[in-house]
Amino acid sequence: MSTRHRLGRRLIQLYAGLALYGASSALLVEAGLGLEPWNVLHQGLAELTGLTIGVVSIIVGAAVLLLWVPLRQRPGLGTVSNVFVIGLAMDGTLALVPDAHSLAVRVPLLLAGIVLNGAATGLYISARFGPGPRDGLMTGLHRRTGRSIRLIRTGIEVAVVVTGFLLGGTIGVGTVLYAVSIGPLAQLFLRVFAVPAASPRSAVVAEATPKRAILRP
Repeated sequence: MSTRHRLGRRLIQLYAGLALYGASSALLVEAGLGLEPWNVLHQGLAELTGLTIGVVSIIVGAAVLLLWVPLRQRPGLGTVSNVFVIGLAMDGTLALVPDAHSLAVRVPLLLAGIVLNGAATGLYISARFGPGPRDGLMTGLHRRTGRSIRLIRTGIEVAVVVTGFLLGGTIGVGTVLYAVSIGPLAQLFLRVFAVPAASPRSAVVAEATPKRAILRP
């Protein structure tokens, strides 16, 4: 695969993945059975401010990105795109999908949202245009403090879930199901959507495939 075609494929994967991530998150909102950690916070802030959850996601993403400055993190195209595309896709999907009231509809919406979220994660991470702002915060704190990724991620997610819940965000079976399934799903789709490495003869240095896949934008 030529360098131009690889770049084109990576760009398509980046924006398709981010748009699909926003859409899948909207399905979890519609299901009403529990959200992923950061969207618990976004939903709680949306309840507090009257803004849409997508707009809140954009504002929080931009605020988290500002925290990269003291951590000396460098954003990539994917980082900046993440801030805007996911929130816009979430609000767009919520505007199009009718409200679900029956459990017979909400459960399939939940399952579809989780699976699509895993596919979206595999798409945008495989594109290798930089981590999302929230994951950059996690890795930046890891480098600055020397604490483990697991400890920092757990601490951040517990904090955002508790804060979001206190503000009115939804925690439920979907939150637990998401937590236990997103890792295996993302790893599966990372293999499915992996972009072939550049030829050794190419003058362009091939980028390394992430060994430690970060599972959230």
